[in-house]
Amino acid sequence: MFTRVSRLPGFTIIVGPLAAVNWLCGEAGVRPVPTKAKSRYNHAMRANLAVESPPPSVSLMLAFALTVAMFALAFTSACTFYGDHPARAFSEATGGDGLERVFWKEVKAANWVEVERALASNYVGVTPGGMLDRSAALEQYRGWQLRVYTLGDLKTELNGTTIVVTYTITMNGTSNVSGGGTAGPQPLPTTPQHMMTVWQQQKAGWVAIAHSVSQ
Repeated sequence: MFTRVSRLPGFTIIVGPLAAVNWLCGEAGVRPVPTKAKSRYNHAMRANLAVESPPPSVSLMLAFALTVAMFALAFTSACTFYGDHPARAFSEATGGDGLERVFWKEVKAANWVEVERALASNYVGVTPGGMLDRSAALEQYRGWQLRVYTLGDLKTELNGTTIVVTYTITMNGTSNVSGGGTAGPQPLPTTPQHMMTVWQQQKAGWVAIAHSVSQ
């Protein structure tokens, strides 16, 4: 900036608008214009001034978004790790596929209480050996010692409170039920058998009301 340099007889050298104004005020007996004090600037503060903290609202939004993302990741990982486990009981079965798998699991485990509960009072079975009511069907299952079985080609069709399930089953085991003039344990058929079960939803849960077997 320009400053007042010198004063010579008859004239004064003045440079700068503020200096000129103050000089004229002084000549006219008027109070000079006050000057602002120079601001103290610390160059070490330049780095701090360059980085500003986000407003509190932005910080809260970022924290909320991060929390949601972490929760979604944990939930997805848990679903991937555990997956959909097979039904372990009739109460856990949500479709015809699950009902059939639980039924044969109980037959293999000789859990006759659950097998009996799964057959309706008006149950009807159709087998190559003839017709079976509920009592005859339960007697047949109790005489089995099912070691291994495999279900395949399961197809289900829902119609109101009724599910029709068709599938094939391959078994390995023995049967103590006598028939055809033979006595003693007889091997169960090892060739695939075609089966159909009709499940009906009642107050106590899903029960089988009809079943057919063909080889």
